[in-house]
Amino acid sequence: MPRPPRLELAGAPLHVMQRGVNRAACFFGDVDRRFYLKCLGEAADRRRCAVHAYVLMSNHVHLLVTPAERGNVAAMLQDIGRKYVRTINTLHGRTGTLWEGRFKSSLVDSASYLLTCQHYIELNPVRAGLVSHPGEYPWSSYSHYALGRLDRLISPHPIYDSLGTIDAERQAAYRSSMPQVIDENTLKKIRVAANTSCALGSPGFLLETTAKVGRKVAPPPRGRPPKDRIGTPAAPEVSGKLL
Repeated sequence: MPRPPRLELAGAPLHVMQRGVNRAACFFGDVDRRFYLKCLGEAADRRRCAVHAYVLMSNHVHLLVTPAERGNVAAMLQDIGRKYVRTINTLHGRTGTLWEGRFKSSLVDSASYLLTCQHYIELNPVRAGLVSHPGEYPWSSYSHYALGRLDRLISPHPIYDSLGTIDAERQAAYRSSMPQVIDENTLKKIRVAANTSCALGSPGFLLETTAKVGRKVAPPPRGRPPKDRIGTPAAPEVSGKLL
């Protein structure tokens, strides 16, 4: 069965996750990470994508971006792939691709899930056990939003701008809004939406988006439905594999 077209709308935030092929490393040092961010900034400008948040893990990347036009996010990642992979292969004496062929993504309801998804992205290093606090990890957007360390790659979403009237107020509000951990139910929603290339949002958002794109956008039910026989347990749900 052919895969459905990517769920992407002009002006709507998209949570993007791209893994290294076979879950292998896609960054081999800080020089690679700096070069990736340079490639990301250039491609985002060229393809008119606003980058709201990011984290670079050893074998995958999370981004939160808003494209000006449908299809711009895929074009941006293609631009990055061509330049980054060619250069990294030359630097490290390797051949072949670095990335899985198809990135994962989910459309994000900015009204109810924008900051939650941003927190999810920036807490990846904490969930992975690399640091105890997101501010300790240098390869994410957290320090820009919470600590005022200017990152010219970042284009804050209006939801962030609404947290205060001046930078210090917004930064303090963002620090306060960042949970120590994200609850399991919310984690599951974010992961399932990304793994199935669906939408993450309120019921009203899902209905509105379904009408816009002409197909269902809600994540499919997970696991087998319960049997009718009394006492027969339903099959367990299987969560996604994202951090």
